[in-house]
Amino acid sequence: MDIATFSGAFEWVIAHGYFLMFLAMLIEGPIVTAAAAFASALGYFDPILVFILSILGDLVADVIYYAIGYWGRLALVERWGHRFGLSQERMERIERLLNKHAVKTLIALKLTPILPTPGLMIVGATRMPLSRYASISLLITLPKSLLFMIIGYYFGRSYDTIARYLHGGEYAILALIIVLILAYYAHKIIVTKFSQRIEKL
Repeated sequence: MDIATFSGAFEWVIAHGYFLMFLAMLIEGPIVTAAAAFASALGYFDPILVFILSILGDLVADVIYYAIGYWGRLALVERWGHRFGLSQERMERIERLLNKHAVKTLIALKLTPILPTPGLMIVGATRMPLSRYASISLLITLPKSLLFMIIGYYFGRSYDTIARYLHGGEYAILALIIVLILAYYAHKIIVTKFSQRIEKL
């Protein structure tokens, strides 16, 4: 099942439950969170537990990337970084930004598509204290997880109302999925522009 799409993630989380949902959140956190929140609004899951798993999934993934960079040092990042569009010059720039603007740089790394994996490895390679890294990561993760929970849950709660107006459940679910997909891509566009501004600082 393709968890990279909302409809695929929605069907997948319903079929597989909490544990595999958590594992999927390590890979596709935002879309799985929104899908699980949508499913919780329809009565499949506990929304509080979904929110907790979303936060843990994001943080665990961040710590894994950090640990790879910390233990593998720059050799591993330098070897694979080019596959993610990170040249040696860009990696050195990220390291300088971390030293001067740790919070802003981590926001940019975590929210910019493609950058989180190699970028957070670089953070680990710089040996930033884990407690500071985890604290900043948590501050970034909380509003992000909450946003996707609200998006998924709100539209899930609206399902019955929309179904009545559209005279058919299949049309209601289709309409909600379309809205959620549009919201997801709008979020990605906004985050990309925000991250570009942060990188210029």
